[in-house]
Amino acid sequence: MYEIRFFEDKVYALLREGTIKGASHLYAGQEAVAVGAIAAINENDVIASTHRGHGHCGAIGNKHAKTEEARQEHWNKMMAELMGKATGYCKGRGGSMHIADVQKGNLGSTGIVGGNIPVATGAALAEKLKGSGSVVLCFFGDGATNTGAFHEAVNMGSTLLCGLPVVYICENNLYGMSVPFCDKSVDKAGQASRIRDIYARAAAYGIPGESIDGMDVLAVKDTVARAVERARNGEGPTLIEAKTYRWYGHSSSDQRIYRTREEEAEWKARDPLVVLRNKLLDWRIADEAELDAIRDKAERTIEDATQFALNSPYPDVSELMDDVYVPSSPSKIEEARVAELETLAKVH
Repeated sequence: MYEIRFFEDKVYALLREGTIKGASHLYAGQEAVAVGAIAAINENDVIASTHRGHGHCGAIGNKHAKTEEARQEHWNKMMAELMGKATGYCKGRGGSMHIADVQKGNLGSTGIVGGNIPVATGAALAEKLKGSGSVVLCFFGDGATNTGAFHEAVNMGSTLLCGLPVVYICENNLYGMSVPFCDKSVDKAGQASRIRDIYARAAAYGIPGESIDGMDVLAVKDTVARAVERARNGEGPTLIEAKTYRWYGHSSSDQRIYRTREEEAEWKARDPLVVLRNKLLDWRIADEAELDAIRDKAERTIEDATQFALNSPYPDVSELMDDVYVPSSPSKIEEARVAELETLAKVH
């Protein structure tokens, strides 16, 4: 979780100075959800992420890293991708909201709210038809639960082939952009829903629904592990609502004027990193020095990843057409590449 936190804090600083371009939706504060959920799956399982997806990508990359070198390479690729560099996971083409690594079971993220839910459901259908035994974790925010894609996909996930091996995880950070998801103290026109508990919607699809403390990584892991076991055993989906909170605004330009500083302080008092640290100390699993060493190592990992990304090259213009078309007709692709490069040459 430390690596995700340091990564997001560094990304925010790089956004403010203009080194990273465009919008970025930071995951700081929600680390327990991604880390706990992904700790509960196997390496042959699959995830589908959201526009606020750095934490999911970070956690699954760490899960697959077998050495410190592989772990560092993972964070190098993540930071390089956000800077649009050729050494990134998607060669700089995906950026913050479309980062993916299919080889590690990360189907990728999307800038479309709720757009990944049908994708995850389709992936679960494919896994069941293949008989692979793999489970799909589908992450999304509270705002996505008000989309048609959510309803249609969860309905299909609960009915196709007697239930698909997918776990739907809603990260309810209380706000859809600047709109409270459910706040009885405001006029009903000023909230996204009149239903406070998203997990209760599971009843409409005939599947289990659970609410968990999204600031407690161990609670997340235990709950997701049960849902994953159900899915793997052919018992279908579960809808899990993790109550959590994002430290930053909706995106890097959001000044958070719709939230009080008192509310933020209340949630930050339950920082998921501190919650876990205190448990490890109370249970005498680790001491202060050991935990400080883990924190310091995580910070160095992200600093090294930042330097790697800064020193990496941007993609060459000659690669503009790479990975755009399926290479079923190489000659036609080459013709299109040449034509595009000729057009660019005329422009410049």
